Amino acid sequence: MEYNDRVVVIDHPMVQHKLSKLRNKNTSSKDFRQLVRELALFEGYEATRDLALEDVKVETPICTADCKQVAGKKMVIVPILRAGLGMVDGLQELMPSTFVGHVGMYRDPETHEPHEYYAKLPDSIDQRDVLVVDPMLATGGSAVAAIQYLRKQGVKNIKLMVLVAAPEGIEAVLEADPDVRIYTCSIDEGLNDRAYIVPGLGDAGDRIFGTK
Repeated sequence: MEYNDRVVVIDHPMVQHKLSKLRNKNTSSKDFRQLVRELALFEGYEATRDLALEDVKVETPICTADCKQVAGKKMVIVPILRAGLGMVDGLQELMPSTFVGHVGMYRDPETHEPHEYYAKLPDSIDQRDVLVVDPMLATGGSAVAAIQYLRKQGVKNIKLMVLVAAPEGIEAVLEADPDVRIYTCSIDEGLNDRAYIVPGLGDAGDRIFGTK
Protein backbone atom coordinates (compact mmCIF):
# COMPACT_ATOMS: atom_id res chain seq x y z
CA MET A 1 0.00 0.00 0.00
CA GLU A 2 1.43 3.36 -1.03
CA TYR A 3 1.54 6.23 1.47
CA ASN A 4 2.83 8.44 -1.31
CA ASP A 5 5.06 7.73 -4.30
CA ARG A 6 8.19 7.46 -2.10
CA VAL A 7 6.80 5.71 0.99
CA VAL A 8 5.61 2.11 0.97
CA VAL A 9 3.76 0.56 3.91
CA ILE A 10 4.03 -3.24 4.02
CA ASP A 11 0.59 -4.24 5.31
CA HIS A 12 0.69 -8.01 4.67
CA PRO A 13 -1.38 -9.84 7.35
CA MET A 14 1.65 -11.78 8.65
CA VAL A 15 3.66 -8.56 8.90
CA GLN A 16 0.92 -6.95 10.98
CA HIS A 17 0.64 -10.08 13.14
CA LYS A 18 4.38 -10.12 13.88
CA LEU A 19 4.42 -6.37 14.44
CA SER A 20 1.77 -6.71 17.16
CA LYS A 21 4.03 -9.19 18.96
CA LEU A 22 7.01 -6.89 18.48
CA ARG A 23 5.15 -4.01 20.15
CA ASN A 24 4.21 -6.09 23.20
CA LYS A 25 6.24 -4.96 26.22
CA ASN A 26 6.26 -8.54 27.53
CA THR A 27 8.00 -9.97 24.45
CA SER A 28 11.40 -11.32 25.50
CA SER A 29 14.65 -10.02 24.05
CA LYS A 30 15.19 -13.37 22.28
CA ASP A 31 11.74 -13.28 20.67
CA PHE A 32 12.10 -9.57 19.87
CA ARG A 33 15.33 -10.25 17.94
CA GLN A 34 13.67 -13.08 16.03
CA LEU A 35 10.68 -10.93 15.12
CA VAL A 36 12.93 -8.11 13.90
CA ARG A 37 14.81 -10.61 11.71
CA GLU A 38 11.55 -12.03 10.29
CA LEU A 39 10.04 -8.62 9.59
CA ALA A 40 13.23 -7.49 7.85
CA LEU A 41 12.97 -10.56 5.61
CA PHE A 42 9.34 -9.82 4.74
CA GLU A 43 10.12 -6.16 4.09
CA GLY A 44 13.16 -7.05 2.02
CA TYR A 45 10.93 -8.75 -0.54
CA GLU A 46 9.18 -5.45 -1.26
CA ALA A 47 12.30 -3.29 -1.08
CA THR A 48 14.02 -5.46 -3.71
CA ARG A 49 11.02 -5.88 -5.99
CA ASP A 50 12.54 -3.59 -8.65
CA LEU A 51 15.98 -5.22 -8.86
CA ALA A 52 17.22 -5.56 -12.43
CA LEU A 53 17.20 -9.06 -13.93
CA GLU A 54 19.12 -10.70 -16.73
CA ASP A 55 18.43 -13.80 -18.83
CA VAL A 56 20.32 -17.01 -18.09
CA LYS A 57 20.09 -20.58 -19.32
CA VAL A 58 19.88 -23.26 -16.63
CA GLU A 59 20.26 -27.01 -17.05
CA THR A 60 17.47 -28.66 -15.07
CA PRO A 61 17.36 -32.46 -14.60
CA ILE A 62 14.98 -32.50 -17.57
CA CYS A 63 16.14 -29.89 -20.10
CA THR A 64 17.61 -26.40 -20.64
CA ALA A 65 15.40 -23.65 -19.22
CA ASP A 66 15.34 -19.92 -19.88
CA CYS A 67 15.49 -18.27 -16.44
CA LYS A 68 16.20 -14.95 -14.75
CA GLN A 69 18.82 -13.89 -12.22
CA VAL A 70 19.63 -10.61 -10.48
CA ALA A 71 21.94 -8.48 -12.61
CA GLY A 72 24.58 -5.95 -11.68
CA LYS A 73 26.75 -5.43 -8.61
CA LYS A 74 25.85 -6.81 -5.19
CA MET A 75 23.63 -4.63 -3.01
CA VAL A 76 24.98 -3.17 0.24
CA ILE A 77 23.05 -3.26 3.52
CA VAL A 78 23.96 -0.38 5.85
CA PRO A 79 22.54 -0.74 9.36
CA ILE A 80 22.50 2.38 11.50
CA LEU A 81 24.22 1.20 14.68
CA ARG A 82 23.27 -0.28 16.87
CA ALA A 83 19.61 -1.23 16.50
CA GLY A 84 19.92 -1.58 12.72
CA LEU A 85 22.12 -4.64 13.24
CA GLY A 86 18.99 -6.56 14.24
CA MET A 87 17.66 -6.35 10.66
CA VAL A 88 20.79 -7.54 8.87
CA ASP A 89 20.37 -11.30 9.36
CA GLY A 90 16.88 -11.30 7.87
CA LEU A 91 18.03 -9.39 4.79
CA GLN A 92 21.07 -11.60 4.32
CA GLU A 93 18.84 -14.65 4.51
CA LEU A 94 17.00 -13.18 1.53
CA MET A 95 20.18 -11.97 -0.21
CA PRO A 96 23.16 -14.02 1.05
CA SER A 97 25.68 -12.35 -1.26
CA THR A 98 25.06 -8.79 -0.13
CA PHE A 99 27.82 -6.73 1.46
CA VAL A 100 27.32 -4.97 4.81
CA GLY A 101 28.56 -1.51 5.74
CA HIS A 102 28.09 0.20 9.09
CA VAL A 103 27.23 3.75 10.10
CA GLY A 104 27.20 4.59 13.81
CA MET A 105 24.92 7.33 15.10
CA TYR A 106 23.90 8.26 18.62
CA ARG A 107 21.15 10.60 19.68
CA ASP A 108 21.90 13.37 22.15
CA PRO A 109 19.45 12.78 25.04
CA GLU A 110 18.83 16.51 25.44
CA THR A 111 18.72 17.87 21.90
CA HIS A 112 17.74 14.58 20.16
CA GLU A 113 20.24 15.50 17.43
CA PRO A 114 22.28 12.66 15.82
CA HIS A 115 26.06 12.44 16.01
CA GLU A 116 28.18 10.19 13.79
CA TYR A 117 30.82 8.17 15.64
CA TYR A 118 31.69 5.35 13.23
CA ALA A 119 31.56 4.56 9.51
CA LYS A 120 32.93 1.57 7.58
CA LEU A 121 31.70 0.90 4.05
CA PRO A 122 32.58 -1.63 1.31
CA ASP A 123 34.76 -0.54 -1.58
CA SER A 124 33.03 0.86 -4.68
CA ILE A 125 29.90 1.65 -2.69
CA ASP A 126 29.32 4.55 -5.07
CA GLN A 127 28.54 1.93 -7.76
CA ARG A 128 26.06 -0.06 -5.67
CA ASP A 129 22.45 0.17 -4.50
CA VAL A 130 22.18 0.64 -0.73
CA LEU A 131 19.56 -0.39 1.82
CA VAL A 132 19.83 1.71 4.98
CA VAL A 133 18.16 -0.16 7.86
CA ASP A 134 17.01 0.89 11.32
CA PRO A 135 13.98 -0.51 13.19
CA MET A 136 12.60 2.92 14.06
CA LEU A 137 12.20 6.21 12.22
CA ALA A 138 11.40 8.75 14.95
CA THR A 139 12.63 12.32 14.40
CA GLY A 140 14.46 11.21 11.27
CA GLY A 141 17.72 12.80 12.42
CA SER A 142 19.87 9.65 12.35
CA ALA A 143 18.41 8.46 9.05
CA VAL A 144 18.93 11.86 7.40
CA ALA A 145 22.52 12.00 8.66
CA ALA A 146 23.25 8.48 7.41
CA ILE A 147 21.71 9.17 4.01
CA GLN A 148 23.61 12.44 3.65
CA TYR A 149 26.85 10.65 4.56
CA LEU A 150 26.21 8.02 1.88
CA ARG A 151 25.40 10.68 -0.71
CA LYS A 152 28.79 12.26 0.01
CA GLN A 153 30.35 8.86 -0.76
CA GLY A 154 28.68 8.98 -4.18
CA VAL A 155 25.80 6.55 -3.56
CA LYS A 156 23.01 7.23 -6.04
CA ASN A 157 20.28 4.70 -5.19
CA ILE A 158 19.29 4.58 -1.49
CA LYS A 159 16.29 2.95 0.14
CA LEU A 160 15.49 3.30 3.85
CA MET A 161 13.92 0.30 5.58
CA VAL A 162 12.36 0.70 9.03
CA LEU A 163 9.79 -1.31 10.99
CA VAL A 164 7.80 1.59 12.46
CA ALA A 165 7.86 5.25 11.49
CA ALA A 166 6.53 8.51 12.90
CA PRO A 167 5.04 11.00 10.42
CA GLU A 168 7.59 13.55 11.63
CA GLY A 169 10.47 11.26 10.69
CA ILE A 170 9.02 10.46 7.28
CA GLU A 171 8.58 14.16 6.53
CA ALA A 172 12.14 14.94 7.65
CA VAL A 173 13.69 12.24 5.45
CA LEU A 174 11.63 13.08 2.37
CA GLU A 175 12.37 16.79 2.77
CA ALA A 176 16.11 16.22 3.24
CA ASP A 177 16.59 13.91 0.25
CA PRO A 178 14.63 14.17 -3.03
CA ASP A 179 15.22 10.58 -4.18
CA VAL A 180 15.27 8.21 -1.20
CA ARG A 181 12.39 5.73 -0.83
CA ILE A 182 11.10 4.62 2.57
CA TYR A 183 9.72 1.18 3.44
CA THR A 184 7.94 0.61 6.75
CA CYS A 185 5.54 -1.84 8.36
CA SER A 186 3.59 0.92 10.10
CA ILE A 187 3.15 4.68 10.22
CA ASP A 188 2.45 5.40 13.89
CA GLU A 189 0.67 8.31 15.54
CA GLY A 190 3.64 10.56 16.24
CA LEU A 191 6.29 11.41 18.85
CA ASN A 192 5.99 12.07 22.57
CA ASP A 193 7.87 14.79 24.46
CA ARG A 194 10.95 12.52 24.66
CA ALA A 195 10.92 12.00 20.87
CA TYR A 196 9.86 8.36 21.22
CA ILE A 197 7.40 6.94 18.70
CA VAL A 198 3.82 6.46 19.95
CA PRO A 199 2.72 3.68 20.23
CA GLY A 200 6.07 2.49 18.90
CA LEU A 201 8.23 -0.33 20.27
CA GLY A 202 10.06 1.35 23.13
CA ASP A 203 13.82 1.48 22.62
CA ALA A 204 14.51 -1.06 19.86
CA GLY A 205 18.24 -1.23 20.56
CA ASP A 206 17.70 -1.99 24.24
CA ARG A 207 15.09 -4.62 23.44
CA ILE A 208 17.28 -6.32 20.82
CA PHE A 209 20.38 -6.45 22.97
CA GLY A 210 18.82 -6.76 26.42
CA THR A 211 20.18 -3.47 27.74
CA LYS A 212 18.58 -0.48 29.45
